[in-house]
Amino acid sequence: MAAITNILQTDLNGLKLKNPIMTASGTYGYNDEYDEFINVAELGAVITKAITLNPRQGNKHTRITETKAGMINSIGLENVGAEMFIKEKLPVLKSKNIDFIVNIGGSTMEEYVKVAKIMNDNGVKAVELNVSCPNVKSGCIEFGVDEELLYELVCRVRDEYNGYMAVKLTPNVTSIEKLAQAVQKAGANAVSAINTLKGSSIKVACHNGRIEKTTVTGGYSGIGIKPVAIGAVIRLAETIDIPIIGIGGIETTEDVIEFIAAGADAVQIGTANFTHPDTAQKLINGLSEYITSNGFKDFEELKKELRK
Repeated sequence: MAAITNILQTDLNGLKLKNPIMTASGTYGYNDEYDEFINVAELGAVITKAITLNPRQGNKHTRITETKAGMINSIGLENVGAEMFIKEKLPVLKSKNIDFIVNIGGSTMEEYVKVAKIMNDNGVKAVELNVSCPNVKSGCIEFGVDEELLYELVCRVRDEYNGYMAVKLTPNVTSIEKLAQAVQKAGANAVSAINTLKGSSIKVACHNGRIEKTTVTGGYSGIGIKPVAIGAVIRLAETIDIPIIGIGGIETTEDVIEFIAAGADAVQIGTANFTHPDTAQKLINGLSEYITSNGFKDFEELKKELRK
C-alpha cells in the first residue's frame, strides 16, 4: 500500500490526501461502518453524513427507491446532530486515523455558522458545506441556488471556520458556474460537483381495475447522472481556479479517468457503495494500475496529460 500511496498522493489546494478517491456524504455513514469490507483508513477521505446543529429524524415517507440506472433518495438529512457527532463519532475517526471531511448542513445561515464553529473548536480540519440537498423543506438548497445568498453564507462560515472548506454544488440551476464563482470569491478551497438531480419515480399497481400509485420524489443519483456531472465539471474547470471534486455515477476506473480528463482533481463515490461496498478500494487499485501500466510517474503527471 505504501507504493500505491506515493503514486496517488493528491494535494487539493492545501488538503493533502493519500489518494484522490473519496466516498460521498450520505453513502458511507459517519466513520468506520464499512470497515468490515475494506480498510477505510486507506481511502483518500470519507465524507461524513451531513451534520446539522440539532439531531434530525429525517423524512417519514419512502426514503429510497431503485431505478434502472441508479436510485432516488429522500432521506431528509437524518443525523445525530453536532453535539453527538463530536462526542461519539469524531473520536472514532481520529482513533482509527481515518482521513475525513465533515459534511455540514443547516436550515438557516446561523445554523451553518454555529456548526462550523463547533467543528473549528474541535479540531476538524476539513468541512464540506451541503448547500444542495433537495430533500429538506428549508435550508441547504435554498442557499445553493442563489449566488448572493451562497456568497454571504460561505463568507460567514469562513469567519468562524479556519480549516479547509469545500462547497457541494447543486446541478438543479441554470448556471452552476456562477455559484462556483461566488464560493471561490468568498474563500472556499474547493467545490464538489454534482449533488443529486431532482427526480421522481411512480410505481403503478392495478388490482381488479383499481389503480394504486406510489410516488417518490427526491434526489436522483447513480450511473444515469454521469453525463450531467461530466458536463458540469467541464464547465466549472473553464470557470474557476480552485479544485473540483467530481461526483456522479462513478463505478469504474474508466469513470474516474473521464472525470479527471474533464477537469476534476479528485472524485467521490456515492451510489456504487450500496451495491458494491468495496468500490472505492477497487478504484484506488485500478487507478494505480492505470498509472503504472501506461508509464506515468504518478497521479499528478497523469492529470497533466489528461488535461492537454
